[in-house]
Amino acid sequence: MLVPSRRRLRIEVWIVLGLSLGQSAVYSVVQLLDKLTRAPLAEGTSTLNRSQSSREYFDLTYQLLDIMFALVPVVLVIYFLTEHRGAGESGASAFRKLGFNFVRPGKDLLQGLGLAALIGIPSLGLYAAGRALGITTAIIPSALDAYWWTIPVLILSAVRHGIVEEVIVVGYLLDRLGKFGWSMPLAIFASSMLRGSYHLYQGFGPFIGNAVMGVVFAWIYTKTRRVMPLVIAHALLDIVAFVGFSLFGKAIGLG
Repeated sequence: MLVPSRRRLRIEVWIVLGLSLGQSAVYSVVQLLDKLTRAPLAEGTSTLNRSQSSREYFDLTYQLLDIMFALVPVVLVIYFLTEHRGAGESGASAFRKLGFNFVRPGKDLLQGLGLAALIGIPSLGLYAAGRALGITTAIIPSALDAYWWTIPVLILSAVRHGIVEEVIVVGYLLDRLGKFGWSMPLAIFASSMLRGSYHLYQGFGPFIGNAVMGVVFAWIYTKTRRVMPLVIAHALLDIVAFVGFSLFGKAIGLG
């Protein structure tokens, strides 16, 4: 098996983060500063799923392209985590290494549902508290126009977020930080701070909430070595937020 040096692994991590959530974190900090210097944060708005064209099928095309290309860094991570051996030898599967497969669908689904409930209910209270304290922007989960494809695209978007964030920020990053000699508590802290930082554009409340979520998810991953329940939980949380808002937001006075 070919074992990459620490220097090569560090370069690899910077490339992966620079193409994905590290880039998002940088943009998020700049967006937060932009909002803070315009008006009080409570007056700001953060829209998560925007229309990208006034023409229905071009909007659909843009939405699908965004989802597809956002998953490319995950493919890169799977490639990097696959153990490449010599000619004629098969490498260990990164899907199995991460627990990102369907070998125990029932148990993964139950754990995902439990995690979604554990994180989702307190998140609503934290959002309300953040709005009351003026440290959180108004969050609009979906601003897509109402087409036949809106709900399926929102579901795909939610699944995309679950896969990208949990595979990269938890599975991949904890693996690489461990190879750098970082202690597990320090690696979990770094992973959770990264998760919080790319949500800063929404305000300080979502930063705190997502950082706490990151600690919980990373800790559970260290116990189970399976990223699939985390992906399921994250996708469910986003589906409820995106689709629920799209269907019922205006009816209850939101948006």
